[in-house]
Amino acid sequence: MTRFVTSVLARSLAAVRASVLACSAAALLPLAAQAAPEEVTYLLPAPPNSPAFAPWMLAQQNGYYADENIKVTFVTARGGVDVAKQIGAGNAVIGGAIGDTPIIVRANGVPVKAVAVLGAGSLTMISTYEGSGINSVADLKGKTMTVMAYTDTTYYALLGSLRKAGLTKTDVQAQAAGPTGVWQLFAGKKSEAMAGVPDWVVNAEDAGVKVKLLPREQHFQSMAQAILASDDVIKKNPELIKRLVRATLRGMQDIMKDPKAAAATYVKAVPAYAGKEAQIERVFALYNQYVYANQKVLGQMDEKRLDAVQKFYVDEGIVAKAQPLADLYTNQFTGVAR
Repeated sequence: MTRFVTSVLARSLAAVRASVLACSAAALLPLAAQAAPEEVTYLLPAPPNSPAFAPWMLAQQNGYYADENIKVTFVTARGGVDVAKQIGAGNAVIGGAIGDTPIIVRANGVPVKAVAVLGAGSLTMISTYEGSGINSVADLKGKTMTVMAYTDTTYYALLGSLRKAGLTKTDVQAQAAGPTGVWQLFAGKKSEAMAGVPDWVVNAEDAGVKVKLLPREQHFQSMAQAILASDDVIKKNPELIKRLVRATLRGMQDIMKDPKAAAATYVKAVPAYAGKEAQIERVFALYNQYVYANQKVLGQMDEKRLDAVQKFYVDEGIVAKAQPLADLYTNQFTGVAR
């Protein structure tokens, strides 16, 4: 009898030990899966400390990339076209540019698509100052304007707005002044108007200018910022692109939901703006009103709008010929919840 009880106890203890080991192994499996996040180089067209890249910085600061088991390293390229070329060449899997960028580079054989667009508005705003006598785009005729560069998408958007008003590029005196000079010359009253992004509008205001924004319905509807990926990566690793898009859009969503809280978090991510939370909140308010708003599905491309933008680029001779719209974008990664 004693031997029988001992045998039963031994078998029971062995079963318990096996069960514990099995449970421990099962518990460790998720930890092992999360132990090595996928490392990704994310190209940005300008230094990441610009408030224009706040969605990306918030996604990093709030752990949204980490939630997708991704470790992101941001690297600065030489503008959106360079970002597209590097991605197309396989030097990075993803990057930021403007929604217009695939139109420009695809015509030159660079195989990239927009996989998300951050807002339904245009990134480009046309600003003048109170008392300038400029109340519409048509009033820009004969005026001096600052732009970042003659090959920048904000300049192309200006050309589209001029055409919409019945003007041409020869009707204004556009000065390429770089990302700092564009607003500094305007703020110094050395130009009468400026084509630029919300960040520069706030910079000019902080320099003492009473800025007046021309009505957005008069603007050419170029695109907002976009996330780009190559055809090859979209085909071979769609899951990675989906996770990167989803995390970045969460950063944008934070700004849309609570710009004040987002500004406080952004300053933690970019300490150079410490003490300037109010300034960042004003920048975010402009993005919310003019760029991010009214997008039916967060991140989704509007094909009809893309088609109109491409026709303008062809008509202006910026690109030689139109590309199939399906080659310029995909919406397969937007509207995908965790």
